[in-house]
Amino acid sequence: MVFVFLFCCAFSGLLTSSGFAFSLTDAEIALLQQQFGQLPLSERIAQWAERFVGTPYDRDPLGEYVRRRVIVADERIDCMYHVFRSVELALASTPEHAIQVALFQRFHRMGVLEAGQVVNYEDRYAYGEDMVLSGKFGREITDLFGLPLRMRGSRDLPEVRYASREMVVQNLGILRPGDILFFVRSAKSRVRDEVIGHMGIVAAGRVPDQDTLFLVHAAGIKGGGGTVKKVVLRSYLATMPFAGVQVTRFE
Repeated sequence: MVFVFLFCCAFSGLLTSSGFAFSLTDAEIALLQQQFGQLPLSERIAQWAERFVGTPYDRDPLGEYVRRRVIVADERIDCMYHVFRSVELALASTPEHAIQVALFQRFHRMGVLEAGQVVNYEDRYAYGEDMVLSGKFGREITDLFGLPLRMRGSRDLPEVRYASREMVVQNLGILRPGDILFFVRSAKSRVRDEVIGHMGIVAAGRVPDQDTLFLVHAAGIKGGGGTVKKVVLRSYLATMPFAGVQVTRFE
């Protein structure tokens, strides 16, 4: 029995309570890319986001993938890596292609690999607001929720435009699976001048007797713990510690 368990872990990573592995082999990724391939891009993003549910949270303040200077680090992930990886796998047709996509998606200019390691991670998107502004993570659709609210900006941003939780809750029907939610900190709660304090991906699902929307996000604390979770979006918005959201969509 011990031998069988070790064999399975060596093949496919440690299993979650749902029976999925935390990390996948290239062969398993390729199979899922084939299965998801006929879906619209936004739905592929949601499917990949859900595939990481149960994965342990990355406790490294810098991010293990940055610390190790690698592209693929699926064993433990934080909210930014979760969005990066879900989008990259959805955009790519093979595991190798996903790495090439990542070298474009994660960087202000272009990532550079040498001997399997990234040599210029200092050029990565380290702030969620820069991901929104880049246009690489879909078109910003925050305006669809109504006239955006405004607050003081940070770094090179003179101001931040966002939708409040009330605006989003009242217009949940605007959201679609695969939309990316960037959660905006209030100006007084910023820790390192960051505007975006968290991010996650919208997914579809069911609660008893009704369809609903979910948030799939890496929920944890740096230096602490946590996992990737799928939670009812309305409930998350009701209790979140953020001022509001910015939203992007791939179309």
